[in-house]
Amino acid sequence: MKCPFCNEENTRVIDSRPADDNCSIRRRRQCDKCKKRFTTYEKIEVIPLVVIKKDMNREPYNRSKIEAGVFSSCHKRPISVDSITAVVDDIETTIFNMDKSEINSNLIGEIVMDKLKELDPVAYVRFASIYREFKDANTFMDELKKILAN
Repeated sequence: MKCPFCNEENTRVIDSRPADDNCSIRRRRQCDKCKKRFTTYEKIEVIPLVVIKKDMNREPYNRSKIEAGVFSSCHKRPISVDSITAVVDDIETTIFNMDKSEINSNLIGEIVMDKLKELDPVAYVRFASIYREFKDANTFMDELKKILAN
């Protein structure tokens, strides 16, 4: 790290401690040449994830949208909040482990449906009915038959 006072490249870390609720590290440094001290902050560089919607518009990824969809699908079901949060965490981990800077909303929807199918079949059907835009009872029944076949 270059000294901001004399531009010397040799500086030492004197003290390190967490900052910003453990989201960064504050480092006190001292220049080997001029002996002046200064502070630096180290943060994780987060690559933003962009979601490509059905109409091809792009918007920033928003966890709360997935949470809202999962919570409404699980409404009045015997599923704990901890289980729902764990499913949302699992969905988010799956999405971010793809190492993509852009992801289709269709893919996110499929991931959510897969995770809900494991959690609760009723929550899965509720989510699928909105996500897949069932137009009539026949398409709804086709989806139910797929679940019952497994």
